[in-house]
Amino acid sequence: MLKEDAMDKTTSLSEAISTHLNDGDTVALEGFGHLVPVAAAHEIIRQKFSNLTLARMSCDVIVDQLLGANCLTGLIAAFVANSSAGSLYELRRRIEHSDPEPLWFDEYSHGGMVARYQAGASKLPFQPIASYRGSDLAQKNPRIRPVEDPFGGPPIYVVPALNPDLTVIHAQRADSAGNVQAWGMLGIQTEAAFAGRRLIVTVEEIVDESIIRSDPNRTIVPSHVVDAVVEVPRGAHPHAVQGCYDRDDAFSRDWSALARDAEAVKQWLQTNIHATADHEEFLALLGADHFDKLGIRDAYSTPVNYGGRE
Repeated sequence: MLKEDAMDKTTSLSEAISTHLNDGDTVALEGFGHLVPVAAAHEIIRQKFSNLTLARMSCDVIVDQLLGANCLTGLIAAFVANSSAGSLYELRRRIEHSDPEPLWFDEYSHGGMVARYQAGASKLPFQPIASYRGSDLAQKNPRIRPVEDPFGGPPIYVVPALNPDLTVIHAQRADSAGNVQAWGMLGIQTEAAFAGRRLIVTVEEIVDESIIRSDPNRTIVPSHVVDAVVEVPRGAHPHAVQGCYDRDDAFSRDWSALARDAEAVKQWLQTNIHATADHEEFLALLGADHFDKLGIRDAYSTPVNYGGRE
């Protein structure tokens, strides 16, 4: 059904995911410890997508949760631990023991993932990267290949472009047309957005176009590359969103403890994802006061005494 305003790209999260994702797709869920589209990952689980390949520069609890829900058969990534909170045991079971089945894993460094997204965003077939010289990773991944320098220098490694079928990013705000603004640690959000063949953006709030226009330097993605924009407050939890809420370290630590038991993962997914209708219901299970301790408060500078001088 067409909306009255043809520029209005707002929709529900369930509709956005069901419309723009297909079984067997490569999907990028990007955000480097900040602005991570967790709510979108949960909706993918709710809708029981399968045979997906996930592109994620830095892995975290959503990787474990998508694996536990049997949504993934492949992973393209660099860092594969639960931040500073521990291990990802669903991921370890598949890579170390092929339990319950093997996982195709295409491994790069962070720089390699950045280069892949940059090539994809620029519509280039590959991107050169110098940091693989002397690296064992280049010997283990056949997709990291040496090429001759046409200008006479030493050989250099290249990585293939990454163009996900769907990219999903999270941000602080957007207007209804999909002009997206974010601030804080941005990671690879913009490049991943332009590299994707389709793009969903979840945001803490949808604001009037005049607010976007009043501060244009915050715009990281323009509307013409956005297919759907969805308002999902606290859509990055347990990760942080600058100016909105802090990182929930306790949640991530608890996940590492829980995920040691594959059956506990299945039970958690059933209670928290499959039995909830949407992200709002998921958050309600955490408790009304859960976000009190994660709220943003004023932080004042303190004078420092340097050798008797302030």
